[in-house]
Amino acid sequence: MNSSKSKTIVFGHRGYPAKFAENSMEGFRNAVVNGAEGVEFDVHLTKDGIPVVMHDERVDRTTDGTGYIKDFTLKRLRQLHLSNGEPVPTLQELFELLENRDIQINLEFKTGIIHYHGIENTVLSLAQLYHFIHPIIYSSFDYVTLKNCQEIDPNQIYCYLTDEEVVNSAKLVKDNHFAGIHPGKLLPTRESVTERIWTVDDPQIAKKYFQEHVAGIFTNNYPLMIKLRDQIQGKG
Repeated sequence: MNSSKSKTIVFGHRGYPAKFAENSMEGFRNAVVNGAEGVEFDVHLTKDGIPVVMHDERVDRTTDGTGYIKDFTLKRLRQLHLSNGEPVPTLQELFELLENRDIQINLEFKTGIIHYHGIENTVLSLAQLYHFIHPIIYSSFDYVTLKNCQEIDPNQIYCYLTDEEVVNSAKLVKDNHFAGIHPGKLLPTRESVTERIWTVDDPQIAKKYFQEHVAGIFTNNYPLMIKLRDQIQGKG
């Protein structure tokens, strides 16, 4: 159950990967210009401590290079190319695009496998330099990362990412002072819990979530899902 019957927010998962290279500035620009309601992206640190946007810990799948992000300086990393020819975006570049835009932002700390030293303070400090219309939603599969963030700045929005069954999601959220939970599927609960579900590309599954008025979904094809959502929930 979610907190209200308000409209489900559709987030472009890694931008718009159904059409553009995932986590590319081209994909994010498309989302901003063409009315996406939210964008989701993943953040790592380079060898010299610069936050960059990519999903995997390694560059192999999405660039023409090989190796771990943590082993690249920013200068070396920027010499690699995504499938569309662009370099790997820095978080600063993406923040500059998203600043003052009426678009929701979900920033995932990719620290479940590699916990980059100081990533929490680096990212939170950088975000303070920009003005966003909506507060950033920070999420992570890594519980320690979220607790570190809360110690640095308890006033931000932190949500726990999970691909596991959570018996009592309302208790988990309340006990840890999280703003919500981001599961891989709808979690059964009798209490009001903010759930944003990933990654929803099947229209039949999406239809169910829209009927439940979940708080949000993450999808690789945001235009398709917005159209479906409006058919079910209306455009108002």
